[in-house]
Amino acid sequence: MKLSIYGATGFIGRNFNILYPYHTIIKREEREPKSKDILFLISNVENHKLDFNASKHINTNLYILCEVLNYCKKEDIVFNFVSSSLVYGKLDDLPAIESSRCNPKGFYSITKKCAEDLIISFSETFKLKYRIIRLCNVLGRGDGNISKERNTLTWMVNNLKGNKDIELYDKGEQVRDIIHVKDACKAIELICRAGEKNQIYNVSSGKAITIKNFINIAKNKLNSISKIKYIETPKSYSEFQNKYFWMDTKKLRSLGFRENYSHEDIINELCN
Repeated sequence: MKLSIYGATGFIGRNFNILYPYHTIIKREEREPKSKDILFLISNVENHKLDFNASKHINTNLYILCEVLNYCKKEDIVFNFVSSSLVYGKLDDLPAIESSRCNPKGFYSITKKCAEDLIISFSETFKLKYRIIRLCNVLGRGDGNISKERNTLTWMVNNLKGNKDIELYDKGEQVRDIIHVKDACKAIELICRAGEKNQIYNVSSGKAITIKNFINIAKNKLNSISKIKYIETPKSYSEFQNKYFWMDTKKLRSLGFRENYSHEDIINELCN
């Protein structure tokens, strides 16, 4: 298997290429794949704003995808698309399984789900194969796009390093599913190599952690004097995300996947 990788300059793409350097990187301005197996990582990074510029999400998450798909009208093409756990939206039944009904909120989440549906429909029309890979929160050193809205946990750890106060919604009791970037890359490679075609795969540790516990562990490791303040949850945030969320990973583990990094390993790396 030799992958044509779109989006190789992002956080996950860079790490993937370090681990698996023998694949082909497609330049930013190019659209035509160089092999029959594609790994599509292109995505807008502003993923936690309900009121963000919709056209930017559409251009990055959909328009470029459609341009690439135009080169893929062949039965022997396998399109591996990296999506997001945010497509699930708010669920009553947890953990989220691949067959859970999605109800995404916000332009990013909606366009990622739309991208999934476009790929599935395109595949049915032109007889190519696909895999959809839904990632949870991916953490690790070297992410250059940290902000309060994106990879919030890493942003908070950076604030702890600077002894800046931390504000938490819901008393920090939100539950999240996290995975180290190298484990995420390993899971993606495994799915592209051995995953069943025309299937959706969750990629996560499958192990929930509260934001409060995550931050308290990091604060103690750093001996930070930051104060943790509990503030009222904005309505837009509560409507956008579940307070509790984690994913089922049975399908991924059936391929033989086992993560190498625990929650504490992730926190240790971010603190160093």
